[in-house]
Amino acid sequence: MKIETIDAKLLQTMIVAGASLLEERKEFINELNVFPVPDGDTGTNMALTMLAAAKEVQNIDPTSVADIGKAASMGSLRGARGNSGVILSQLIRGFAKGLTEDTIDTLILANAFQSGVDMAYKAVMKPKEGTILTVARKVAQKAIQLSLKITDLEQFAKEIIEYGYEVLNRTPDMLPVLKEAGVVDAGGQGLMTILEGAAKVITGEIEIVMPKPIEMNKEAYSALKNFNTEDITFGYCTEFIVTKPNKDAFDETPTQEFLATIGDSLVVVADEEFVKIHVHTDDPGLALQHGLQFGSLSNIKIENMREQHTSIFEEEKPAIVNKGPRKKVAFVSVVAGSGLVEIMESLGVDEVIEGGQTMNPSIEDIGTAITNAHAENVIVLPNNSNIILAAEQASQLAQDCTVHVLPTKTVPQGVSAIISYDGHAENVEDTLDAMNEAISNVETAQITIAVRDTTMNGKDIIEGEYLGILESDIVAHHKDLKTTFNQLLRQMNQDAEIVTIYYGQDIDDDTAQEYLEETQKIFEDADIELHFGNQPVYYFMISAE
Repeated sequence: MKIETIDAKLLQTMIVAGASLLEERKEFINELNVFPVPDGDTGTNMALTMLAAAKEVQNIDPTSVADIGKAASMGSLRGARGNSGVILSQLIRGFAKGLTEDTIDTLILANAFQSGVDMAYKAVMKPKEGTILTVARKVAQKAIQLSLKITDLEQFAKEIIEYGYEVLNRTPDMLPVLKEAGVVDAGGQGLMTILEGAAKVITGEIEIVMPKPIEMNKEAYSALKNFNTEDITFGYCTEFIVTKPNKDAFDETPTQEFLATIGDSLVVVADEEFVKIHVHTDDPGLALQHGLQFGSLSNIKIENMREQHTSIFEEEKPAIVNKGPRKKVAFVSVVAGSGLVEIMESLGVDEVIEGGQTMNPSIEDIGTAITNAHAENVIVLPNNSNIILAAEQASQLAQDCTVHVLPTKTVPQGVSAIISYDGHAENVEDTLDAMNEAISNVETAQITIAVRDTTMNGKDIIEGEYLGILESDIVAHHKDLKTTFNQLLRQMNQDAEIVTIYYGQDIDDDTAQEYLEETQKIFEDADIELHFGNQPVYYFMISAE
């Protein structure tokens, strides 16, 4: 049957289908990231952004096309992560603004998509050809052309998808780094995946069944609401993963027996590398101490179940906590790793968001931290180039304060920026000038590992090699970590007066001391500091000033 209009219910289904297909293919999209380090998170960031939009869309009654668009826009903006996620949220936001009629035909659809493209381009200061923006722009142009002669949405959708993939396959010719690596643009692939999922609903290739609202059992709900939280035997739901230093077999029984003495609801599952532990207990510390016997801990989650129960059934709005007078200036910083969190807090950062490479915080996460900073002026240190755009979007949503996003691209830049603050904030512009100057004087190097074979800047990178990155360029790569470390340090500013090393979660203290001694041989006249950052992904972060 010929379809010429999209109503609210169909649009709702299309958005959910696009999110579902993107979630299904996110790992494939992650692998398209051309930089051969473990930052292949474009698919993950776009999927989380799109799933946030789909969640909002599913929660409303599909009676108005405009309402569906607004819900998708709000959800994607709050949930946007990373540059790709922020750009996607702007595409959705502009698209929603173009939905001005009760139903959508091909012309309205094309114009709404063009509206999304216009808004996305406004969000990016220096857009590059061969990216998601290029794919979106050319698809919008094609859609407008087709809408002038096609009213059948099924035919329209098929031609748009076919043309979009043609554009996507040309992105390597537009961006040399893609051609060198032999891949298409990951963001563009993500966008086409969303459009493909939405189109499949129109063409009938997939059917999405929207969940029906669950009717509340008032009697059961009342019983739950009046449940006495004191009857909860153990108050803290404690979960964590133990990464074993070796692949020796792990006997779950002793751990299960120990946990049974301090709690219940036990889960202990092990494989060659990891042990997953879950327990309800009144003493989470004992469970964590027990886990430390077998290796390092990660993915730690401790939740107060009594407070959770109370908050779920809270009918009144929580009382507003009086934080007292607002500070003149406060700082929000993004870092990954408990050691780096402690460093930032010790330097006076008011709100630290745990996140970074492969774990980008959402716009909503950053916005919440800005609010919690409780200041007239809030300075945000993203410390990662893939978080700057999200921070800028969060700054635009902030109320009752002025937000300044300092474009720190690395953690050492963020540390130097906050150290430069003298504690006086009579003139915020002077503070920002001093911090920007501090950033410009920092040279950052990092060591990670290649996750696949590729070619970068004429260098053949082999999976498993250590990569020495100076600023944003790979300047050393070798199968031996210490060799890579030495090669990288010799590429840095040899006249530096201060060299700071942050070692990551995969480096123990004794090994870190060995690398400190290597650094002292190369920078004989510099003051050298060593800190435990406990950061993932990067074995070492090194700054030279």
